[in-house]
Amino acid sequence: MKLREDLQFRGLIHQVTDADVLDRLSAGGVTAYVGFDPTGPSLHLGHLLPILMLRRLQLAGNRPIALAGGGTGLIGDPSFKDAERPLLDQEQIEANLVTIREQLGRFLDFEPGPASALLLNNADWLTTISLTDFLREVGKHFTVNQMIAKEAVRSRLDRDDVGLSFTEFSYMLLQAYDYLRLNVDRDCALQMGGSDQWGNITMGAELVRKVTGRTAFGLTMPLLLRADGKKFGKSESGNESVWLDAARTSPYALYQFLLNSDDVITPQLLRFYTFLTHEEILELDTALASAPQDRRAQRALAHEIVTMVHDESAARAAARAGAALFSEEIRELDEATLLQIVADAPSSSLSRAELMDGVDVAELLARCELASSKAEARRFVEQGGVYVNNERVAVSAALNVSALLHDRYLVLRRGRRQMHLVVVA
Repeated sequence: MKLREDLQFRGLIHQVTDADVLDRLSAGGVTAYVGFDPTGPSLHLGHLLPILMLRRLQLAGNRPIALAGGGTGLIGDPSFKDAERPLLDQEQIEANLVTIREQLGRFLDFEPGPASALLLNNADWLTTISLTDFLREVGKHFTVNQMIAKEAVRSRLDRDDVGLSFTEFSYMLLQAYDYLRLNVDRDCALQMGGSDQWGNITMGAELVRKVTGRTAFGLTMPLLLRADGKKFGKSESGNESVWLDAARTSPYALYQFLLNSDDVITPQLLRFYTFLTHEEILELDTALASAPQDRRAQRALAHEIVTMVHDESAARAAARAGAALFSEEIRELDEATLLQIVADAPSSSLSRAELMDGVDVAELLARCELASSKAEARRFVEQGGVYVNNERVAVSAALNVSALLHDRYLVLRRGRRQMHLVVVA
């Protein structure tokens, strides 16, 4: 199947300056780029969509450029932001770039060849051009009227509580200059990004046309929203990003985040974020509609993404850890994974001396507030709804150090979901 038909099936085309570019991409040989500003310590799940778009283009014989924003990152893109980003210093930018370069290398093929990927840094030209040269070469081609008319800018100007600094206002010119340099230096003919980048992308295409006389194209992908209207790729609180860095978001946490994807957006996620065939995706659509409780589609989504971001073994381990949360296999988990799967559970401490003498399960249940009293705790035990390390316990059970996981932890559970971690000091 041609790339154009695949992108249309997956719903990955939101806007395009000229639909003819889709046929050119299907034929191969086009150089295209996406920019990634290093404003965070890692790329996150939201960045993965354009990264995979570059990968799809490369597999069809096109050359992808991943442009690290060492220059634009010093400014910060104001597009549809409620307030100005905190300005990062050069040291922070460089530290972030180290991680981002390594992450991009996992998804694109940089081996020499006609479609070999390139990783460039716009600091190479944005931090070396003089202000007067920039204003003469770029600024003269755009009117303030044009720039204010861009929706991403107008949304800030229309608000009384927050304005737009000249620093931010200049961002679209910097990004336009990126496109010009890549077009002249690397024969780049396509810039891609999320739909919130449309204004910046069209400015760049226009600059290329005015300076070189060539046609430059732009393409945006839809912004992916959760069922509640918030951007996909944020934690349930909506504040913390789901990172591609394992030290910030573990493979298990990433797997669980995807496993808990809302049924409403899961078909879209399968299309956007996986390389499953159309037939496989349609089959998962059917499974989701007929038996949503099995979460087969979400499991496939989680496995595919964790495998791409980390590796196959990490995906399998994350799946096993999730299953162990409610099975006796919890004893087989390493300490780090155990702490990950109970990270959201309340916890309390217990002295080792006290445990040496033996602690009644019902008493511990009440102390951990999984029951309002010892009497209620005994009833829960008698009804078969109390577990220690996922093993159902009897009313007369007394716990000692032999029950500890990693010689330090007890996982108490009442029913299916009420869990408590006891840490023995």
